[in-house]
Amino acid sequence: MTRPRFTTVLFDLDGTLANTIPLIVASYRHALEAHGLPVPEEPELRGWIGRTLVDIFTKRHPDQAESIVAEYTRWNVAHLPTLVETYPGVAELLADLASAGVRIGVATSKRRFSAEATLAAVQLDGLVRVAAAMEDTPAHKPAPDPLLHALDVFGADAAGAAYVGDAAVDLLAAAAAGVHGVGVTWGAGTRAELDAVPHAAVVDTVGELRALLLG
Repeated sequence: MTRPRFTTVLFDLDGTLANTIPLIVASYRHALEAHGLPVPEEPELRGWIGRTLVDIFTKRHPDQAESIVAEYTRWNVAHLPTLVETYPGVAELLADLASAGVRIGVATSKRRFSAEATLAAVQLDGLVRVAAAMEDTPAHKPAPDPLLHALDVFGADAAGAAYVGDAAVDLLAAAAAGVHGVGVTWGAGTRAELDAVPHAAVVDTVGELRALLLG
């Protein structure tokens, strides 16, 4: 193993470390249907991933946003154990990063309890900590605030850090925070969407991500 390229690597959670995409899409559908509201097609629903529930539903259904978020959360938590899936090779990558002395953490738009439950469901909770959750900052991706908060938790500088995510908002947040953005194509975002964000690397496999981060 060569010297790690970055001293700190932050990760998005949904669609990056854990395959929560089927769970999230189903949760969106359920919450909207439970309120008698129209449900967009799946590509649009997948495009919501990476943003906070409050932001998503306040913009679309402001009068019912609180109730929609509550129903989404209830259904999502109930179905987390059966619908969330692992990504092969991710656990090994996290362990190798830690062994190489890299500080690793999660910066997510999920609430902390939900993020920690997701990590536990895919058995990553002992490998990586939640450094920034929804409650930790007033602004969220694509704003830089969650990433800057996570860096502050580690006492790390942006120049030596990378943020790995599966959506354009992740890469935009990385750019805004002054960290290196790395897009992964196995989550919610498309290759075209990720490639459209300037100055970010994009990888298609965990092996390619390993090579980029560890050499």
